[in-house]
Amino acid sequence: MRRSRPLVYGLAILVALLDQLSKLWATTNLLPQRPVQFLPGLLDLQLTHNTGAAFSLLTGSTKPLAVVSLAVAIGVVVWCERHGSITLLRQLGTALVLGGAIGNGLDRWRAGAVVDFLALVPIHFPIFNGADVAINLAVLFFAIDLLRGHGKSHP
Repeated sequence: MRRSRPLVYGLAILVALLDQLSKLWATTNLLPQRPVQFLPGLLDLQLTHNTGAAFSLLTGSTKPLAVVSLAVAIGVVVWCERHGSITLLRQLGTALVLGGAIGNGLDRWRAGAVVDFLALVPIHFPIFNGADVAINLAVLFFAIDLLRGHGKSHP
């Protein structure tokens, strides 16, 4: 993991930074309840503030969820510091989880709610943000890594 740390931590910081910048843009340029077409028929930009978790679960639980975000970030860093070499997919997944946890965690600690602004048009799906996308991509990378043999080398 020693050689992997710069990639994991660097990508995590980039993800958190891009997430925070996109949320700053959204809060500055979008109005609640006034969707803006971004990719017609596919994606709208619609500002919301979520005091819960994914799919608005645990609405109003900002402080406990902020503690969970912090615990996840600390847990990922501790895991990174204790593990040896890991596959590229696992490095990417780890970085994306860490960056996503930091991005949404910062919102919870600073503003008491997570800023969401990406709305899928063709289906009724909760509005989400860049940190959520990163976390979902991490799950995909971990699943692919698992299907390929738990991160073991392949010829």
